[in-house]
Amino acid sequence: MSLKKAGILIFVLLLIDQVSKFYIKTNFMIGEEIKVFDWFRILFVENEGMAWGAQIPGEYGKLALTLFRLVAIVGIGYWLWDSVKKKATAVLIAGISLIFSGAMGNIIDSVFYGIIFNDSHGQLATFMPEGGGYGTLFHGKVVDMLYFPLWSGYLPEWIPFWGGQYFTFFDPVFNIADSCIFVGFVLLLIFNKKAFPKEENKEA
Repeated sequence: MSLKKAGILIFVLLLIDQVSKFYIKTNFMIGEEIKVFDWFRILFVENEGMAWGAQIPGEYGKLALTLFRLVAIVGIGYWLWDSVKKKATAVLIAGISLIFSGAMGNIIDSVFYGIIFNDSHGQLATFMPEGGGYGTLFHGKVVDMLYFPLWSGYLPEWIPFWGGQYFTFFDPVFNIADSCIFVGFVLLLIFNKKAFPKEENKEA
């Protein structure tokens, strides 16, 4: 796969991610939900942490995560460029492209959303509000909306530790960017032999 094709893939995925977030941000209030199926819902939540809603505690946790993402995206970008230069397999380049687009999608939220959108609590957010955004540069919140509660109910009493408790599978709310990162890693994991072929020793 050429660098041009990888760039097109990244651009398309990044565009889908940002358009979906822009739509949710300007048409939903925090906590608002649309039930598509029993097992799939559009639920607007925001998080200040990692993928799948995980968070880093502490006053500077958010800033540290954003800076880490910026450093990581440079490393992933170099990995992509180097792989294309070395004419690596299409599977490897596609996997890296997916991971890069997902990481970049969440970086945009973390870096810019705090200054280009106002708050979504009890109101629809406005793009580039006159009174300023809800946060500052590097302190934006990541927009999540994809929710797949495949099963909900009380666990049997005989299950250790969690028996009798109400449980939802799958509970995290995520976005297109998270999906790209996940699919990219799974792609490299499943097709690792094709992605990272071992050179056969040649007899002299």
